[in-house]
Amino acid sequence: MTARAGTFERQASAFRDRVGSVEPGRYHLYISWACPWAHRTAIGRVLMGLEDAIGLTAVDPIRDDRGWRFTGGEYTDPLNGFAFLSEAYAATDPRFRGRVSTPVLWDREAGRIVNNESGDILRMLVTDFAPLAEHPVDLYPAGLAERIDRVEQDLYDGLNNAVYRAGFATTQAAYEDDARRVFATLDVIEHRLTGSRYLMGDRITEVDWRAFTTLVRFDSVYYSHFKCNVRRIVDYAALWGYTRELYQQPGIAGTVRMDEIKAHYYGTHPSINPNGIVPIGPELDFSAPHDRG
Repeated sequence: MTARAGTFERQASAFRDRVGSVEPGRYHLYISWACPWAHRTAIGRVLMGLEDAIGLTAVDPIRDDRGWRFTGGEYTDPLNGFAFLSEAYAATDPRFRGRVSTPVLWDREAGRIVNNESGDILRMLVTDFAPLAEHPVDLYPAGLAERIDRVEQDLYDGLNNAVYRAGFATTQAAYEDDARRVFATLDVIEHRLTGSRYLMGDRITEVDWRAFTTLVRFDSVYYSHFKCNVRRIVDYAALWGYTRELYQQPGIAGTVRMDEIKAHYYGTHPSINPNGIVPIGPELDFSAPHDRG
């Protein structure tokens, strides 16, 4: 995709290894509940029943100029005692000078980051870690693998990353390109869901969860904060029901921390919201009947 001047460009993930020996307790996830990329890995861990096999630690949703922090209480790192997630990056590669991001899959035995690319981590959780899962689900069925990969790339380009490109654009033209791309993608998804229960047909797959973490944040954050304000998800009949149905899947509601989501976005992007004021709305009821059968 050719970028206009003023277009936000996402940093490539620095660590892209796969897990080696899959052993209970060897690997640990560092996440932010506010981050949609980290959220998808937390969902994969819950859906597979990997809570006992893979530990999880969350950072404070409010970053300062030093990055993601462990500030105490529920945001304490009991594993390594890190004060900042950047310490995990430095332990893995002392030469790393990029932006520290979540999620991070940490190898306790090797004392290093295995991977910090959310798509890779989610895929490993639902494939490599399946032998350790208490209730494994096949979110990447072999017969749909090629199609899933293709749709996920379209979803990334048109929705997951496009909301960020719109939100952090520094020219009008760049903003409009990506904001319009977001709604073109949402319109396509809405049309697909009018004739299909889920994005790949009659079963939930990895694609649906990649969509969900953006959709569940959309009306509270991306609509206003990132100026993606042509329509809300609640304005789409199929998409709004679909989002509620996914939210109501076992274990998922507990991964949606809307207070942390809003605190992070509105409180840590001074170029967009310099006063850090967090809006009190909107009121959304993800637990309302979704009327999808």
